[in-house]
Amino acid sequence: MADVLTTSAVEKAMASSQPLDQQPIRASVARAAQLAQAAESHAHERQSAKGKFTARERLDLLFDSGSFQEIGRFAGGDINKGVAGSAVITGFGDVYGRKVAVYAQDFSVRGGTLGHAEGEKICHLMDMALDLRIPVVALIDSGGARIQEGVEALTQYGHIFRKTCEASGCIPQLSLILGPCAGGAVYCPALTDFIIMTRQNSNMFVTGPDVVKSVTGETISMEDLGGGKVHNAVSGVAHYLGEDEADAIDYARTVLAYLPSSCESQPPTYAYAATRADRETAERLASLVPDNDRQPYDMNDVIRCIVDYGEFVPVQSLYAKCAVVGFACIEGHPVGVVANQPNEQAGILDVNSSEKIARFVRLCDAFNLPVVTLVDTPGYKPGSDQEHAGIIRRGAKVIYAYANAQVPMVSVVLRKAFGGAYIVMGSKAIGADVNYAWPSSQIAVLGAAGAVNIIHRKDLHKAAERGQDVEALRSRYIKEYETETLNANLSLETGQIDAMIDPGQTREAIAESLRMLRGKRRGRRTSKHHGNQPM
Repeated sequence: MADVLTTSAVEKAMASSQPLDQQPIRASVARAAQLAQAAESHAHERQSAKGKFTARERLDLLFDSGSFQEIGRFAGGDINKGVAGSAVITGFGDVYGRKVAVYAQDFSVRGGTLGHAEGEKICHLMDMALDLRIPVVALIDSGGARIQEGVEALTQYGHIFRKTCEASGCIPQLSLILGPCAGGAVYCPALTDFIIMTRQNSNMFVTGPDVVKSVTGETISMEDLGGGKVHNAVSGVAHYLGEDEADAIDYARTVLAYLPSSCESQPPTYAYAATRADRETAERLASLVPDNDRQPYDMNDVIRCIVDYGEFVPVQSLYAKCAVVGFACIEGHPVGVVANQPNEQAGILDVNSSEKIARFVRLCDAFNLPVVTLVDTPGYKPGSDQEHAGIIRRGAKVIYAYANAQVPMVSVVLRKAFGGAYIVMGSKAIGADVNYAWPSSQIAVLGAAGAVNIIHRKDLHKAAERGQDVEALRSRYIKEYETETLNANLSLETGQIDAMIDPGQTREAIAESLRMLRGKRRGRRTSKHHGNQPM
């Protein structure tokens, strides 16, 4: 009954040092419980009409059955005015048997708006989560800052921003956008590790459609401005698009299953026993990747042949599709997987895929997940649009992420790795622990055609003046370049590649390397406060 001790009757009794009269307290409790039950019934009617769950129904989906423990239930309420509590529910529950903190905004109470009481509850919960070193999940469905409370409501958002930054990299933070999230409120989820949205009812924007129209004259719907699909496929703000609320919450549970409770603990491990089917699946790799380096294939198929039971949980799968990132397990141990996607623009690196890769590597490094990198890329995407979009600044983020990571890192060049893209995609020079390459892989500054056009430019020009067959000569030079320079032998001889492995040995080689690196420890190399990461 600790929550009831915030009622005005109790506070007055404590202030006057008089013995508490239990009868009014019990009456207050009963009245509050009645109000809460009535409010939940009303909330169910209002939310179900919109195709949405209530805040408490969402908590039932998130947590293991019967494990939720609420804190501060009646804080911020006013029994005399018929309000049982504030517009946010806070507490703790179990996800696959591990403790997780949660705050769920309740749109049925004052539109889920945030005022002093709500801000205090959320900050208190986050303080407890930091003390306990457990993840925080935010279920967001709010009309934003409570206008009636003015600057006090805005101040509470500032407190939440600061707490979120304090928790960043210390404990996992997930945000599920299950309704509106507008104005300055969008920066609460923006500062967290994951943003999960739904196809319907899920919206995020700094300025709404009405403001956009009044300022710019543009007419746009809420869905087109900041809906779930937009932020998953276009802006890259979100990390997963749920078909509905149940799917979104299930994805959050899945992500938590791969992450440790905090930066001070290791990820959970799972029972795994190798089977004949696993070995046969691993041996299929050779047939999945075409010999022709211009022929596309789906990197997801390759990943599923390498990881336990073929289970791979992609992150940001709708954004920057020329790169693939996500979670999997190798011999029961969670890992982060980073790969180029030859099915999309040949797996080229551009501004968006660079940021996608960099942020995911930083996440893995923060929470002690080894990084497995699968490389098949022709290099950085050329063009003025990329240069003007900041490929230098934004591409540098990949370098910063890999170069500063101290978790075990294993990289495999499957088919090709050219130029700067070879360096940044988990090369040994940038900090990877173990690097492999397939025998047919190509590692060079440029692809054969581009290299020949530069190296033999004068010879080709003279051949054209003499009326010789320039294409035949170019083909001969390309073949010579491929034989002498383009293969991975030079990288092997200089120690940049630790071993050549057959495709069927890829899973086994990665697993052996991760076992060897399991004892890798972090070390502070300088006395700096922090680096100045390219933004």
